[in-house]
Amino acid sequence: MKKILKALLYLILFIAILATAAISYIYFFLPKVGKVPDITIKKTSERIERGRYLANHVTVCIDCHSTRDWSLFAGPIINGTEGSGGETFDHRFGFPGSFYSRNITPYKLSSWSDGELFRLITTGVNKDGKAMFPIMPYRYYGQLDKEDIYSIIAYIRTLPEIKKDIPSSKPDFPFNLIINTIPKKANLHAKPLESDTINYGKYLVTASACVECHTQVNNGQIIAGLEFCGGREFAMSSGIIRSANITPDKTGIGEWTSEQFVKRFTMYQDTSYHPQKLKENDFNSVMPWMMYSGMKTSDLLAIYTYLKTVKPIANRVIKFTPKS
Repeated sequence: MKKILKALLYLILFIAILATAAISYIYFFLPKVGKVPDITIKKTSERIERGRYLANHVTVCIDCHSTRDWSLFAGPIINGTEGSGGETFDHRFGFPGSFYSRNITPYKLSSWSDGELFRLITTGVNKDGKAMFPIMPYRYYGQLDKEDIYSIIAYIRTLPEIKKDIPSSKPDFPFNLIINTIPKKANLHAKPLESDTINYGKYLVTASACVECHTQVNNGQIIAGLEFCGGREFAMSSGIIRSANITPDKTGIGEWTSEQFVKRFTMYQDTSYHPQKLKENDFNSVMPWMMYSGMKTSDLLAIYTYLKTVKPIANRVIKFTPKS
């Protein structure tokens, strides 16, 4: 009996040593995404303009890194807050902790090198080597063309300085350890030619990280096989909203024409449109329609063309359940 107890004690001790070693490795040696690249980005007018377009209408960096007015439909950005950060993503929205979008104006980024920003955007690792929670979809940005990332950085450098300090994000245990395992080395790809409509559309869908919001999740992870079929839930003060099915099934966009798809976005650019003031239990949307509405028609058509090629999934989404 003593031998059995002794063996169990050794086994428990061995498991404890392994667990300690694993935790220590994750905490002290991860993430591993490579060194900060030694780059200096030329801020040409063409590059800045490309970055402006991407950051405001495709990757929509400015959306999360500003203050949105949720009393209006789709939470349009409050003028004068562009890039100042402070949007909160916490347990109310199913996140494992409290996370805050950072101030990306020169007030906070003037001390960052171009290489540090490039590594952050494409891998999720900051200048101090710490992992970011993937609310910013860096796993998708790390698949883009490096020239587009350069352009975004060049544009961000032109934002007016806003002196606003943001609280530090606080992931819950054990996610404060797990978060270090998420960042991976960037896997950059050249931007396809616009004439290669399907692949160019896929590139834009990746840049916009459409799959993140338009796919159901389990413990914050996309459920494989349900990509783009919608139904991801977002808790709002008025109730639960759910993302749309954008697969080519008839419960998604299967019966939409390209003209209908484009108009769904561009309607928010009409000068007669003004975001609706919402009442307590009115339907709202997390989709930043005002920003995406500025996307070029040719780009919207490429996205539509690509989405028509993804796997059709039958999922009739109930888009809103009001708070009782």
